[in-house]
Amino acid sequence: MNIRKPGAVKIMAYNRLKPKNDFIFKRLFGEQETKESLISLLNAIMRLEGIDQIVDLTVIENKELLKENLDDKTGRLDVRAETKDAMLIDVEVQLRNQKNMVNRTLYYLAKMYTQSISEGQDYTKLKKTVTINILDFNLFMFERFHSTFHFYEDHEEAMLLTDALEVHFVEYPKFKKMKKSLEDPLHRWLLFLDESLQENERKELIEMDPVIRKAEERLEWLSGDAETRQLYEARKESMLERNTIIAEGREEGREEGREEGREEERIATVNHLHRKGHRPEDISELMDLEVEWIKSVLDTTENF
Repeated sequence: MNIRKPGAVKIMAYNRLKPKNDFIFKRLFGEQETKESLISLLNAIMRLEGIDQIVDLTVIENKELLKENLDDKTGRLDVRAETKDAMLIDVEVQLRNQKNMVNRTLYYLAKMYTQSISEGQDYTKLKKTVTINILDFNLFMFERFHSTFHFYEDHEEAMLLTDALEVHFVEYPKFKKMKKSLEDPLHRWLLFLDESLQENERKELIEMDPVIRKAEERLEWLSGDAETRQLYEARKESMLERNTIIAEGREEGREEGREEGREEERIATVNHLHRKGHRPEDISELMDLEVEWIKSVLDTTENF
């Protein structure tokens, strides 16, 4: 992909692409040259400070993002990295609630964890695996916008089975409702990712955080590149089509469910009328149903 490298860009108003679009998110955080931004984001989300901070990592599965990848209706544009101390991290942005977020998360978490060693290797070589989901919808009932999950014993709250698996959820609607603090690195990054970020807020962010300034400069030249915009629109169109297919499938399922419910009601009414002494022919006239269907229902009920 031939686009010019960002230099010292004067931050000013521009037609800003949406950072939470998974294609743009991957261009901002999922390339080796942007690892400084990814490290800062991960340290903020995982609340790592001092000697625990991630200081270096390698972005993995950094395949070129072509239009055919973006048009894949099952495509999953995530950001994966391995830290210097062999911790695997996966970051994904989800804009719509497909009602499968928990199962989806566990699937990819388990897949990454088991694939962290080769067949025949010792289990002790398994790598710590972390998944982070940035959601544009509410998932849990509690008000906290950032939740973290580990494996704890049910009756001993302090008993952690292992820290080898870790899951984070960041729920944007909850974050948007709370009071923000620019002193908090996570708040700063989430504000940067917000497409409704105001010009004065953007300027304050980049003046305060040099890493966010670099990310904003990169977003500016991505926003001004014709090829990037074309791929961005292709991804939007692809995801819209995918969401439409899912919505239509759900509606079809609901309609089938309603039809099944109506048929169960008809069967119950036929049996009730038959028990009251009505003949199939009488029931057919009363309910405007085929006599043969009514007889088959009665035969089935009697045989059952």
